[in-house]
Amino acid sequence: MRDAVIVDAVRTAVGKRGGSLARTHSASLAAHVLVALADRTGLEPALVDDVVWGCGSAVGMQAGCIARGAVLAAGWPESVPGVTVDRQCGSSQQAVHQAAAGVVSGQYDIAVAGGVEVMSAVPLGANRLDGSCGEPYGPDVWNRYDGVRFHQGVGAQMIADEYGITRTEMDQHGFDSHARAAAAQDEGRFVGQIAPIKVTGEDERVYVFDTDEGVRRSTTMEALARLGPAFGEGGTITAGNASQISDGAAALLITTSELARAYGWTPMARIHTAVVAGTDPVTMLKGPIPATAKALRRSGLSLRDIGVYEINEAFASVSLAWTRATGADYARMNPLGGAMAIGHPIGGSGARIMTTMVHHMHDNGIRYGLQSMCEGGGMANATILELL
Repeated sequence: MRDAVIVDAVRTAVGKRGGSLARTHSASLAAHVLVALADRTGLEPALVDDVVWGCGSAVGMQAGCIARGAVLAAGWPESVPGVTVDRQCGSSQQAVHQAAAGVVSGQYDIAVAGGVEVMSAVPLGANRLDGSCGEPYGPDVWNRYDGVRFHQGVGAQMIADEYGITRTEMDQHGFDSHARAAAAQDEGRFVGQIAPIKVTGEDERVYVFDTDEGVRRSTTMEALARLGPAFGEGGTITAGNASQISDGAAALLITTSELARAYGWTPMARIHTAVVAGTDPVTMLKGPIPATAKALRRSGLSLRDIGVYEINEAFASVSLAWTRATGADYARMNPLGGAMAIGHPIGGSGARIMTTMVHHMHDNGIRYGLQSMCEGGGMANATILELL
């Protein structure tokens, strides 16, 4: 039986909107982690059967199959193909699933999975701004949902209301995310997973970018409480308890245990279980709940077996609703901070989160880790990794 293992995982530091990575082309940013991954593992790029790459807004500089652009920008052989995956926020987590499936089935021997998003240059929904070619989903879908236009922020508010999650609870979750990320930075937890990159600032000064810059060390519960609602008067979703608009990329090298031994690699983890689930597209963001249940059912594991959970903090209500629905231990969820502090570069987030999780498992001897994230249109991937 062939399996799928992660040999190594690497990411850029995550840039905030208009920050250090804002002027970097998406293909160049993606190429940077490809080159870093090859350098760290001694991978000969010509051996790669496919680069499976997530991107949430394949428009502008991210159009034209950004996976292929990344391969060429990295200087890899022209024989290495690439394919771009769009499952919205879960695009690069889905890329890992597809690369692993290709390896297990024998279609690939060696694959690289990852993703990129430069939201500073390509805003969320940029591929929907020109309505001349029609709007997404179309009249049949709108009619099915009584004319409701799907909106993630509104969905997040609906989830907060449904689960009785208060503004204070969400602000506390946001505060915790920043505090955990700051502590992780201070302890050097991210150093081994970040590939520093040279960037040019607005003043034309060249410097090395190697630290997630969305982490707000000075934030307080009082400051969070002063923020106004982001999606309508009286709402409880704010900029302080929602994910940040960000730029970043990440990549993972995936092969079989047998081939890893043949190439002298020591894998970090096995991709134990990989599933995807759908949920209603109006509240939209509850997908991690059924996806987690499906993953546990398929794996034969219980939540008690899982030592760390990475549940994407698209909005505080999403990850808090997940803990309420599953009974999960809050302390085990996003122990190094999440998207509210580190950021959420849409197409690159799944791979960024998995990179952080697999290194955390490796550093702390955690046998099983579970990752899930909500996705546009009412979907969610869930992945269970097993430490090797």
